[in-house]
Amino acid sequence: MAKRARGSVRPGQRRPIDRRPASTPAAGTAASTAPRPAGLTEAEEARAAELEKQLLEQERQAEATRARARERTTREVYSGSSLSVNAQKEYAYVGRDVRQIGQMAVLMLAILFGLWFLIDVVHLIKIV
Repeated sequence: MAKRARGSVRPGQRRPIDRRPASTPAAGTAASTAPRPAGLTEAEEARAAELEKQLLEQERQAEATRARARERTTREVYSGSSLSVNAQKEYAYVGRDVRQIGQMAVLMLAILFGLWFLIDVVHLIKIV
């Protein structure tokens, strides 16, 4: 059995309800804090406007960068050709490799056929 810790809340269980009465702040502490003004000062508004202007400029630059990258990618993939032509360009090395494998297989079969002809048909090479 797992060890239980006091005050921990496990999934599916609620915290116990706190039934203590709310404490009231001392009379001296409430008077010492000044109430906050309802609005912003002109300096705060100017600073907020400046920050917003900077953020909008950064967003514009980021969007322009994304658009250029998207345009470049689209232009590279669909540069006036179909998908099969692009795949043919990208995977040209696969075709070369398959062609080289085929050439090697034909060469090996030709060597085997030549040896078979010399050994079994002509009896030029005698194996003891």
